[in-house]
Amino acid sequence: MEMKNLFDSNIETEILNRLEALKPNAERLWGKMEVSQMLSHCSAWLEIATGLKNPPRVFIGRILGPLFKSNFYNEKPLEKNGPTDKSTIVSPSGSFEEEKERLKKLIILFANGGAIKCTSNPHPFFGRLTPTQWSIGMYKHLDHHLRQFGS
Repeated sequence: MEMKNLFDSNIETEILNRLEALKPNAERLWGKMEVSQMLSHCSAWLEIATGLKNPPRVFIGRILGPLFKSNFYNEKPLEKNGPTDKSTIVSPSGSFEEEKERLKKLIILFANGGAIKCTSNPHPFFGRLTPTQWSIGMYKHLDHHLRQFGS
């Protein structure tokens, strides 16, 4: 079975539809983020995946990243309440609708850019990833947070 990834236009559409169904009053099923903060957090990761931002590698990631790297792009969903890079724990800069639109634009930018426009910078924790690994990881990350808010 091939892993879902954001370079597949059907998967991109699925994620965009689920994002569109998200409501500003959506209650989290786990974790600490509110829905607008989650949108901003997902945007921050897509900014990294597209190369718009390039946070430094974290020291612990240089040591442990290789051991857990496949979790980013394997078939298992991301675990609830997992750790995240501090640079992506962000407060929303706009309203729910503004954050949702920003995230939609970044999803489209990443998906339509394809492998050629994917960052060649290392992941802050896991290190070097192929464009396909980034695309699978970004799908898994968005899926994780959309499920977190029931979408």
